[in-house]
Amino acid sequence: MTTTTPSAFASLPTPPYYAVIFSSLRTSAGPDEYAHMAERMVVLAQHQPGYLGAESTRGADGFGITVSYWTSLEAIAHWRANAEHRVAQETGKAQWYEHYELRVALVEKAYGKKI
Repeated sequence: MTTTTPSAFASLPTPPYYAVIFSSLRTSAGPDEYAHMAERMVVLAQHQPGYLGAESTRGADGFGITVSYWTSLEAIAHWRANAEHRVAQETGKAQWYEHYELRVALVEKAYGKKI
């Protein structure tokens, strides 16, 4: 399990690994329920085999991006099929997201300026 640094950047291994990029536009429905579910999904994901970390942000306009990082496509598939995660997905589709896009990418190279 990888934790995020105080600056909200995920601490990740040397590539390759996978990134699941979830972009969404929130509705105004149930902000407290959404926040609770989002926090629960972070905790649940941290206990999934193959989870490496995540980075997330949301603007005042409701647009947000969450990128979660995984060791393999199999780990991503298991996370997608997790029963509690499935409930969150269905609730999101029905109540919390006006629009969303999900993309899976193989990270082959990564670099940056460390704090």
